[in-house]
Amino acid sequence: MGRTVAQQLIADHLEGGSMVPGDEIGLRIDQTLTQDATGTLVMQELEALGLDRACTEVSVQYVDHNLLQADEKNAEDHAYLRSACRRYGIWFSKAGNGVSHPTHMQRFGVPGKSMVGSDSHTPAAGSLGMLALGVGGLEAATAIAGEPVYVRMPEIWGVYLTGELPQWTSAKDVVLEMLRRHGVKGGLNRIIEYHGPGVSTLSAMDRHVIANMGAELGATTTVFPSDGAVYEFLKAEGRPQDFVEITAEPDAIYDVTEHIDLSTLEPLIAKPSSPDNVVPVREVAGTEVSQVVIGSSANPGLRDFAIAAHLVKGRQTNDAVSFDVNPTSREILADLTKMGGTFDLISAGARIHQAGCMGCIGMGQAPAVGQNSLRTFPRNFPGRSGTREDSVWLCSPETAAASALTGVITDPRELADKLDVAYPDLPLPARASINTDMLEAPPEPEEAHREPLVKGPNISALPDFPPLPDRIAAPVLLKVGDNISTDEISPAGARALPYRSNVPELAEFTFDQVDPTYPRRAAEAQRTGHLVVGGDNYGQGSSREHAAIAPRHLGLKAVLAKSFARIHWQNLANFGILALEFADPADYDRIEQGDTLVLDGLRDQVPDGGDIIVRNETKDEEYPVGHRLSPRQVEAVLAGGRIPLLARA
Repeated sequence: MGRTVAQQLIADHLEGGSMVPGDEIGLRIDQTLTQDATGTLVMQELEALGLDRACTEVSVQYVDHNLLQADEKNAEDHAYLRSACRRYGIWFSKAGNGVSHPTHMQRFGVPGKSMVGSDSHTPAAGSLGMLALGVGGLEAATAIAGEPVYVRMPEIWGVYLTGELPQWTSAKDVVLEMLRRHGVKGGLNRIIEYHGPGVSTLSAMDRHVIANMGAELGATTTVFPSDGAVYEFLKAEGRPQDFVEITAEPDAIYDVTEHIDLSTLEPLIAKPSSPDNVVPVREVAGTEVSQVVIGSSANPGLRDFAIAAHLVKGRQTNDAVSFDVNPTSREILADLTKMGGTFDLISAGARIHQAGCMGCIGMGQAPAVGQNSLRTFPRNFPGRSGTREDSVWLCSPETAAASALTGVITDPRELADKLDVAYPDLPLPARASINTDMLEAPPEPEEAHREPLVKGPNISALPDFPPLPDRIAAPVLLKVGDNISTDEISPAGARALPYRSNVPELAEFTFDQVDPTYPRRAAEAQRTGHLVVGGDNYGQGSSREHAAIAPRHLGLKAVLAKSFARIHWQNLANFGILALEFADPADYDRIEQGDTLVLDGLRDQVPDGGDIIVRNETKDEEYPVGHRLSPRQVEAVLAGGRIPLLARA
């Protein structure tokens, strides 16, 4: 039997375990990516691990999320990150250089390499034929230190593409179609591998769009073959020597299969407030819009900005619409400017923001309550925009630009016909405007060892958590439904994100979007600790480990859920929080917020791996629960987390 691209990549980096779906495997990691919203904790973890120097081929720290410097906190964190990069031998990408994923693809991405990133959209690098995984910060830190990264071997989901996209549709519509068909849990425990003749019609940056939003499907990662389109991309970036051809072997067998005829797709849009709430644009056409934002790692390519510029050229956006553009890298902004696209956008009424994530993470561009915001972003979870009661829609650049002109959700095909706008053959440059001035290489080891860590007062020490107790008798402080996101557990945005390296302060925002009283009630329950009960896919979305460490700081002992999202599940184990799943999902309905639950004999039962009986003292009921933790994870949970475990080693 031949091997798929994903199987080849895994086999080439396998350090332990067997490639049987469900078995835990260890992977050797060639590259790492961190960003400023998660990277400060990573650097603190490197210090706690006593790292001398990065052991990877390439590690890069990007400053792309938290660019608004409303006070001293962000500037202090950026200074700390730069000093830590110099100390540990990590590349530093300065604020404004660009969003981590497309910038890394441009400068460092290499087909056949493995990478982990403390950002859930790290799988975007799969567009180049890389094995790229989003992980929690502690996994990124141990990978930088040369340790393998452990995951459950996923199934390989082969998506066979045929045909070619029609005019005024684009790669965003491909991944929205996947979300329409399969939902935010469709990719759980799977690697999505796109193959077939339709792949050759997609550029490397088109593939980036699709691989990026595999995270919204819950996939472990997404991969594409490394073929002629990848070679052309690397050639334009001045790195043709990095090209390696990687394609599925002719008799490769996929565990799960799907087929998309690209020629049948039409413009799609995700309604508020989930990426899988997808309908054709024509079904919601005419809905009023007050804000349109183009950019983010989900539509980062030069083509994505150029097509929007072409549609609005010589026209003025609707008076009622705020039209915002987030360039994704300085390189792309330079090329767009050379093409005249920046002028076309500004002339049409666009506001050009910094090259960074910005509105995607709620750092600016928060929409008005009760008004619709159309965004080319990957996520529209409630409150992620920075507005608690937001109404965010996800769409392609074509749909976004058309709607900015009309003031209502508009099918770009209909507007193009009405305005007699021809579909363009965009003259993208054969050679990108490469500029590495804002990328700082790490110093030589002799100099690095003398580098002091620059810590402002907003950088707290990592909390020291105690081991798992043998008995938990604690109240259910919060009960949440299905698909609770890490944005809802530990919010980003301009209020909370500046405290990302100050765990005690950040903890005060925990579950703020769901129940603002949670931190106060957690403080009142410090003597016993507390529990949280969740539905399916608990902890979907961002990889930020703050969603584990902040509730742990507030006394969270265990989470009982129907199921967990992969990265958050791992983060819970990393910080000593017991993640338990109901043997009978119907028992979820029997527990109420405020019930006191008792778990006895945990230090024997958790390693045993069998059912654990949870007693509801309030209702005099019992429920069997279990866990999927490996022996390695069990050891960490018992110790109170991986850092205490490593500290005692």
